[in-house]
Amino acid sequence: MNMPPRSYEHFESGAGRVNLEHLHRFAKATDSDAHALIACLALGSPEFALRCADNKLMTILMVALKELDRDYGDTIAALDVRTLVNAFTHVLEQIGDLAQRREQDARGWLEAGVEHLTSPGSTDTE
Repeated sequence: MNMPPRSYEHFESGAGRVNLEHLHRFAKATDSDAHALIACLALGSPEFALRCADNKLMTILMVALKELDRDYGDTIAALDVRTLVNAFTHVLEQIGDLAQRREQDARGWLEAGVEHLTSPGSTDTE
């Protein structure tokens, strides 16, 4: 992170004010999601940052929002709250459902595969 060890210890302990530059350096050094680190403060959920570390969920969302701003500019202001709430709720529910289905599919695959393995002491030669 290109900082003295004492400063890093201070940063890691959470003492002092949040420094965005340090958060971005930390995320780069740990290949985590800097935007999830920032969001976890607002959400009150350090676990959120861990959940987003590998898939970069918040960085993806920020890139998409930047593209929305670039492509639509001032017309964004015309969007009403109900439309935004409904759209984001719908999309996020679909993402959550997809994650659950993939987890269930992976567990089902593993359980089915384990049934076909030969257990210790078995004389099964399949």
